Amino acid sequence: MSWQSPIAPGISWYQAHADLRTPFPALDGSRQTDVAIIGGGFTGLQAAATLAKAGVSVTLIEAHRCGDGGSGRNGGQFGTGQRWWPEEMEATLGYERSKALFDLAEGAKKYVLDFATEHGIDMEFMPGQMNVSHKPGHDRDYQQNAEIAATRYNYPHVSYMDGRETAERLGSKRFYCGVRDTGTGHIHPLKLLAGLARVASEAGAAIYENTRATGIRSLPGRVEITTAGGTIMAKQALIATNAYIERLEPVTAAHVMPIRSFIGATVPLDDFPDIIPGHEAVADSRFVVRYFRKSKDNRLLFGGREAYTSDHPTDISAHIRRQIAEIYPALKDIEITEAWGGSVGITMPRQPFVREVMPGVISIGGYSGHGVMLSNYCGHLYGQAVLGKSADLDLIRDLNIKPFPGGASMRAPLLFLALSWFALRDKF
Repeated sequence: MSWQSPIAPGISWYQAHADLRTPFPALDGSRQTDVAIIGGGFTGLQAAATLAKAGVSVTLIEAHRCGDGGSGRNGGQFGTGQRWWPEEMEATLGYERSKALFDLAEGAKKYVLDFATEHGIDMEFMPGQMNVSHKPGHDRDYQQNAEIAATRYNYPHVSYMDGRETAERLGSKRFYCGVRDTGTGHIHPLKLLAGLARVASEAGAAIYENTRATGIRSLPGRVEITTAGGTIMAKQALIATNAYIERLEPVTAAHVMPIRSFIGATVPLDDFPDIIPGHEAVADSRFVVRYFRKSKDNRLLFGGREAYTSDHPTDISAHIRRQIAEIYPALKDIEITEAWGGSVGITMPRQPFVREVMPGVISIGGYSGHGVMLSNYCGHLYGQAVLGKSADLDLIRDLNIKPFPGGASMRAPLLFLALSWFALRDKF
């Protein structure tokens, strides 16, 4: 029988066809540990693997199953750099910091690819990504993006596509221009997650699923985490819940906001060879990004429904199919075999959030839709920082991430208004 997560609607295509996760028990009794980790996604599991390999005692708890949040249900796109284009980062942060953050993201890309290779994880990596403009008049911006990446950021893998090339590479005339990045690609995220959990467990990390943290507090010289199954006492702790922080810790909740994203998987497109013939991943220029790619078995995985009014919409497929038809009219009646959703953690500036939220407790999240690489790498860098081997996480910790306005009662309604406004701008 398929198992449906209680935290997100719909069985994902990943889960329905390649759920390789090993189940872990719930916590039953109290524990003492060097490092406690809350959250069994990419960030938490990478931190656990890094620390456990070094002989550190690690206890990780996950409220549901590892990967049931964004890590196991996302669009699978790597991207390049941070969420912003490098020239946008440079305008705000200056060249040196922008270049350092770009290089950190390149390090993240290499780390994830090397990690999968080293541990024999077949995450179905497929090369190539295209970013395309859904409105006319952005040709020069895209041309400059490719030029700046090569000349200022030592990244020669981005090339400009005019309207004709964009249409040929997508098999659609819906977009006006774009850039093609041959230095990145896309993956099967749940396969990576399952392999990562295996690596962390085999290294000695104690992993407990269906174990929700009900409280966390800092005491002199230690951190206490309470759960229904027992109390965990640790020397230090990592909060790696990202969009699923809920009411556990108020500083993180004020800075990382969950928004819903929805994805549909079609039947294989064997009769439509002109659709993304190079099998690159695609993301468009909307604020509410539409992102899509073909899987290894030739299905279209399409994400990005604008839905802020309901956490659990009843008809994801119909909305996803309408968006697909805007780009590919021939697919207006395509069968969608699975449709699912989940929460993405965003911050005000769309940059990751790293902060010591109480003595001995670091919180990491808010990858803002750019987290496949960064969440893995930030978890690894947290482990490296605990071991005293790297201070690279400070590059992200030093970003000026401001809280969402409005406090606990008004931040969600204000975000709804803002996202609705941006969705309207995307259309008109």
